[in-house]
Amino acid sequence: MPLLLALDQGTTSTRAIAFDATLAPVATVQVELPQHFPAPGWVEHEPEDIAAHSLAVLREALAKAGGEARDVAGIGITNQRETTLLWERATGRAVGRAIVWQDRRTAATCEALKAAGHEALVRARTGLLLDPYFSATKLAWLLDHTPGARAAAERGELCFGTVESFLLFRLTEGRVHATDATNASRTMLFDIHRGAWDAELCELFRVPMAILPQVRDCAAPLGETRLLGGAIPILGMAGDQQAATIGQACFAPGMMKSTYGTGCFALLVTGEEAVPSSNRLLTTLAWQLGGRRAYALEGSIFMAGATVQWLRDGLGIIQHASEADGWAARANPAERVQLVPAFTGLGAPWWDAAARGAILGLTRASGRAEICRAALEAVALQTGDLLEAMRRDWPGMKQTVLRVDGGMAKSDWTMQFLADLLGAPVDRPMVTETTALGAAYLAGLQAGLLPSPSEAPTHWRLERRFQPNMSREEAAERRAAWQDAVRRTRSA
Repeated sequence: MPLLLALDQGTTSTRAIAFDATLAPVATVQVELPQHFPAPGWVEHEPEDIAAHSLAVLREALAKAGGEARDVAGIGITNQRETTLLWERATGRAVGRAIVWQDRRTAATCEALKAAGHEALVRARTGLLLDPYFSATKLAWLLDHTPGARAAAERGELCFGTVESFLLFRLTEGRVHATDATNASRTMLFDIHRGAWDAELCELFRVPMAILPQVRDCAAPLGETRLLGGAIPILGMAGDQQAATIGQACFAPGMMKSTYGTGCFALLVTGEEAVPSSNRLLTTLAWQLGGRRAYALEGSIFMAGATVQWLRDGLGIIQHASEADGWAARANPAERVQLVPAFTGLGAPWWDAAARGAILGLTRASGRAEICRAALEAVALQTGDLLEAMRRDWPGMKQTVLRVDGGMAKSDWTMQFLADLLGAPVDRPMVTETTALGAAYLAGLQAGLLPSPSEAPTHWRLERRFQPNMSREEAAERRAAWQDAVRRTRSA
C-alpha cells in the first residue's frame, strides 16, 4: 500500500507523519523548533533550523514507517502561516532570520497606514486587516533593515516566501519557487477575488513583484524532492488552518472547526461566497482546487497552547503541559480568576496590538490551581468571542457542532468547558493532528488515491463528543466577567 507523507512545520515544532492510503497514521516524528525573542514583541526563527528539522523528520518518519522513496505516492506540506522569509535565489540561503507571525515589530507601520486611509483597500482586496500579523509589513521591514536586501530584491536576486514556499524551494533544490493560494491569501499582497498578486498592494507595501512566488492550487504537481533516497512528488500544500479545515472534512458551507495549537484559529466555511466581515474577522481562502476557490470567515487568537507553555516556562507552576488539566479540576469553584493572555496583543475580534496580558480577580485563596483553570478557560472564552462575531457577520449561521483539533484538543477539561460555554456539542476526531491529515489528503487527492471534497469524506472519524451541561445563565455570567477583564487590558 502506498504511503503519503505530511510535513507539518509549526511555530514551536516540526512534525512529519506517514499515512497509509486510507489516511491512517503509520509513523510520527516531531522535534521542537526554538524561538528567539530579540526584543519585546519580536519573535524569530532560524531558517536553517526550519529546513534542517523538516528534512530530518521526513527522513525519520519514512524510515519509521518501514518505507523507501519508491513507496511514497506524494508529500503534502502545511505550515505556520504569515511567517516571513527572504532568501537568495541562487543559493537558497536565507537572508536573516524568519519573522514569525506572532511578531509585532511593524505595529507602528500598520497604524500609520491605517491613519493614511489604506485599510479599506487592503480589506477589499485581501479580506485582511492592516495588522503586523500578516506578511507584507514584515517583508518590507526585512527589505529595509537587511543590508543590501532591497537592491538585491529589485534585481530579482532574492525570493520571498512564507514557510511552505521556503521549504518547497529547499526540497526541490531551488527548482521551484511557488506557494499555494491559501498561503498567498495571508500575505496582504494577494487579491482573493481575482486569485492573483496585486500590483497596487505591492506598491503600497514597497514590495518588488519579482520576488513573489508563483501561486498554485492546494492539490497540484508542485515539483519533486530527491533528498529522501529517490524522486518523490510534492502534491499538496496549504496553510495550517486551511489544512486543518480540510483534515476535519469541513467541506460544506456552515461547517466550522477550531484548532488549538500555539494559537487558536476558528474557521467557518462559507463556500463560493467571500463573506465580508463587519466584526473584524478575516475573509480568507479555505482552499483552491481545480482553479476554483472556496472561502471562509476566520478568527485568530494569538495565545492558546502558548499560554500553557507560559505556565510551564514563565511561571514554573507546572512541569508538563498535561498537568494543567489536573490543577484546573482542583480549583476552588468560588474563585473567579481571569487570565487574559494578551502577551503579544489581542487578535480577533479585538485586533489590539498594544494590549498586554493580565491576571485579574486574585484573592488570598487564589493559587496554582486557579491560575491554571483561568488559563484553560481563556481558550474557550476567546473562542466564544470568535463564534459570536461569526454569527453577526453571517446571520444564517446555525451553530450545531464545533469540530476541534490540535494539541490542546486533547485536554478533556478544556473541551468540556468549551462545550459548556458555547452551549453546543464539541466533536474531537480520532486523529487530532488534522493539520497534517489535511496535507496528506491534498497529496492523496492529487495522486488519485482519495475521493474529492464533493464525495462523502472517508478520513474523518469521531473519537468523542463533549455535550454542554452548564446553564445558559452561568455561561452568560462567565462571558460577561471575561469581557470585563478584556476591557481592562485594552490599549484604548
